[in-house]
Amino acid sequence: MVTNSDFNFTTNETVTLELPFSEHMEELRQRIFHIFWIVLVLTCIAFFEVKILVKILELPVSDVKFFQLSPGEYFVSTVKISFYTGLLFSSPFAMGQIILFLLPGLTKKETKIILPLLLSSLCLFSFGLIFSYYALIPAALNFFLNYSDEVIEPFWSFDQYFEFILVLFYSTGLAFQIPIIQILLGLLNIVSAKQMLAAWRYVILISTIIGAILTPSTDPLTQSLLSVAILLLYFSGVGILFLIKN
Repeated sequence: MVTNSDFNFTTNETVTLELPFSEHMEELRQRIFHIFWIVLVLTCIAFFEVKILVKILELPVSDVKFFQLSPGEYFVSTVKISFYTGLLFSSPFAMGQIILFLLPGLTKKETKIILPLLLSSLCLFSFGLIFSYYALIPAALNFFLNYSDEVIEPFWSFDQYFEFILVLFYSTGLAFQIPIIQILLGLLNIVSAKQMLAAWRYVILISTIIGAILTPSTDPLTQSLLSVAILLLYFSGVGILFLIKN
């Protein structure tokens, strides 16, 4: 009986198949295409129901009459409202497409870090919009109304009003990304949590400056609210980073 010892059935080799660059680009193109169509569909749906959205945007302020300076101003404003609404509500789908594109190339360790950060970023942006709608916008508008009370009758251009609250929405949403930036800096060992905590004096100054820059209004109440929110987010980020590192 002849035994062939050249065959070894106990050794298993792991073969890693990598897609060529062209296929990665094709997958990326398809996912961007899907995101584009979702944004377009949601924008069209928002445009057909834009009167409801306009009433929601007008809720933070009362006793104000809106007008349009030109015949097409309100129409242009509703198109912008529809687009930003479609963009906002398609962001979870877009985030999912980004995760599906990145997931095959990530290690388990990277997946445990990046996926929670992406989801947390989306949640924090949503919280920023809610905070802006229920706290910052009413505070800013009521300040201006009370300041001009019994002197000037409030007649506001709807387009300028929408631009005002749009800046507040997105500036607050971006400001709420501070903990995500802190965690990334800490995980990359660029800045430690102790160093972030030691710089609290500079953070107070910088948060005041950022609050003044990001708010389109000049009233101190709105700037103070945003500055306090930035400080709370900053120290929350430091605390989370301490927990992750320890």
